[in-house]
Amino acid sequence: MNRYNNIPKTKIQGKLAYQTVRYPEIPLTSEDIYVYTQQGDRFDVLAQQYYQDSSLWWIIASANPQVTLGSLIIPDGIQLRIPAFPASVINAYNALNN
Repeated sequence: MNRYNNIPKTKIQGKLAYQTVRYPEIPLTSEDIYVYTQQGDRFDVLAQQYYQDSSLWWIIASANPQVTLGSLIIPDGIQLRIPAFPASVINAYNALNN
C-alpha cells in the first residue's frame, strides 16, 4: 500500500510533486468507536479492520491529533477514536481539495 496514492500530483519546474492536501475536522458522534492500541497496531491496519479499506488510515489519524501524524505506527496503550462515518469525512475531504 502506498499512502500517497490518493494525493494529487503536479509538476513544478518539470519535477513531479505532491499538492498540498487539507484534511477536514472530524466531528464527534455518539456512534464513534474507541479502542486502546496494542503492540503492532497501525493506522492502516485499523482502517482495514474498521472500514475494510487501509487507504482510509488518514481518517483515524486525523481524528486523533494526540498521536503524531508522521508515522503509521501508534504507541501501545493509547485510546483512539475511530470515526463511525468515513463516507462523510471523505465527502468533506473532497470538498476541501477539489
